[in-house]
Amino acid sequence: MASVKALLYKSKKKADGRFPIVIRVIKNRKPKYIYIEWIEEKFWDKNSLTVKTSYPNSKRLNNLIRKKVLEAEDLILESESYDRRFTAQQITKQIKSERRTTSFFELAENYIADLEAMNKYCRSSSDGAKLSRLKKFHTDHDLQFYEIDEHFLKRLRVTLIGKYKTSERTVMNYYVFIRTLFNLAIANRIIDAKYYPFGRGRIKIKFPETLKIGLDENEITAIEGLSLDKISPAWHARNIFLFSFYLAGIRISDVVKMKWSDVKGDRIFYTMNKNQKTISLKLPKKALEIINHYLKDKQSRNDFIFPELKKADITNEKDIFDKTRAANIKFNKHLKKIADLAGIEKKVTMHIARHSFGNIAGDKVSPQMLQKLYRHTSITTTMGYQGNFIHKEADDALDTVLDF
Repeated sequence: MASVKALLYKSKKKADGRFPIVIRVIKNRKPKYIYIEWIEEKFWDKNSLTVKTSYPNSKRLNNLIRKKVLEAEDLILESESYDRRFTAQQITKQIKSERRTTSFFELAENYIADLEAMNKYCRSSSDGAKLSRLKKFHTDHDLQFYEIDEHFLKRLRVTLIGKYKTSERTVMNYYVFIRTLFNLAIANRIIDAKYYPFGRGRIKIKFPETLKIGLDENEITAIEGLSLDKISPAWHARNIFLFSFYLAGIRISDVVKMKWSDVKGDRIFYTMNKNQKTISLKLPKKALEIINHYLKDKQSRNDFIFPELKKADITNEKDIFDKTRAANIKFNKHLKKIADLAGIEKKVTMHIARHSFGNIAGDKVSPQMLQKLYRHTSITTTMGYQGNFIHKEADDALDTVLDF
């Protein structure tokens, strides 16, 4: 019969007065020890055989102790189930020989570094912000994967919503980030799949439905009709917003990258930043009028149409990303002022240009054509997106019922 126990091993003592916490495995009256950490006796609770909460990082240390005890018990149970002969030394040796476990934070930092190495700066920036907040949430120095259980995730949700006022969708994005790293850790044998906290009977990742609101024809017309100084930042922001809208809501990262060489006759050819698809669209008259305002600043055929990236290091993807993000922040600030001037109560940002096109398109254009205009890979994505803006049938049904 074998036994496993965590204890403060007083037969050993360092010069500074600390004793080692050990996992003791006894088989045939022969004990063997796994050393965990050295602490002062005042931090050890001899009744519960745990580290007191007054000790720094007590939670992490108690989780590690519990994990090592469970590993030893599992090995003993497995050996006894198959009538295998074993010694206490074999059990402790097997646990000690396990390679160092990579922590969640370590793996996350490597993961984000890999994203940056692949020039995926938008993703690395977003996930980097999540990692920083997770470090603030988990006050201990490090975070082990086995610590991320259902209780941890529920507390994280409460903190994000209660303290930081984040939305449920943002909470789900945190869960997706954690799930991605968990799957990576399981694939690399860093953590056993039994510790996976997501799925049936555990934490479910379910994004709430969101209501996409775009501008209508009158609101777009109001923005077009504003009298703005042609050298003002607001005038330029309006041009970028309308240019995006006229081309079915092209993303800001694609707009600022467009060059004069992309314009061929009355068409524009560009590679979509998000999925590297090559797109060709006819330039509507209003879009042509906008870019004609910038002809005076054209330096060469390969020059950017708009000024945001003219001073960027085009060989440096990070510099391009930083300047694009700064431009988006600047545009959104001016669009807020433009909305006020136009008497628009809805939120107006660069991304709303895409929603506005969808709202005005409604069910006037076939889903197949909208799929092409939106540059969606799947028609299902288009149908789901456009469903946010098709209200006529529901409105008519409501009127029919209430017409009495």
